[in-house]
Amino acid sequence: MIILSVGMPRAGSGWYYNLTHDLITAAGGQDARQIRQNYRLQGILTEVNCNIGVLSARRLFAVLVPSILGNTFVIKAHAAPTSFGMLLIRLGWMRAAYIYRDPRDALLSAWENGQRAGERGAPNAFSHLTDFQTAKNFMNHYVAISEAWLNVSSVLHTKYEDLLTDYDTEVDHLMEFLRVDNQNQAMLKVVEKYRPEQARAEQKGIHFSKGKIGRFRQKLTNEQQAQLVDAFGDYLQKRGYEL
Repeated sequence: MIILSVGMPRAGSGWYYNLTHDLITAAGGQDARQIRQNYRLQGILTEVNCNIGVLSARRLFAVLVPSILGNTFVIKAHAAPTSFGMLLIRLGWMRAAYIYRDPRDALLSAWENGQRAGERGAPNAFSHLTDFQTAKNFMNHYVAISEAWLNVSSVLHTKYEDLLTDYDTEVDHLMEFLRVDNQNQAMLKVVEKYRPEQARAEQKGIHFSKGKIGRFRQKLTNEQQAQLVDAFGDYLQKRGYEL
């Protein structure tokens, strides 16, 4: 079984992935990094969190092989659902859990992260976000992707803000979705390890920086905030975010 942990960038997706990954391994599944090595998938599952990139048929076929051979493991993505990916979900060969966040906070986090990386001389995936308009266009793309995932009823939907403020309830939902024993001692250790206050420690692959809710209200100008309401207003209202 392939478990796909997918999320909006800068929406706690690294935290969510590692929580999901470790719950699966505690339940008897395989370490995705070991799967990557054993099946020579370094060109398909990249970076520390085994990111598959686009959910193309070619890439999904590659990770389907170890799954068919009896391995259950967790991979990560930020990409939109595809017809082949949805086929795997319908057939029960892949399960997907999606995490999202107020796109205004996600935009701010990505923009700042890219700027910091550039200042360190180590450009990353967000370093091209050199101004507000570029950052807004970037996030507009991922809001469209978010809408696509949130419209799939068989996908588990997790709101970053809820995971941060009501961790136990959201983890219970995740464990129920993964069909793992929530009373298993190994499982409970994983749950404790990824509590927000623990995850903020510099654990590899977690990518926690500030992670605060509503920080955009202090950091973005009133005009910038108004532009984001114009751009994302329907999404914000549907997902219960204050305008």
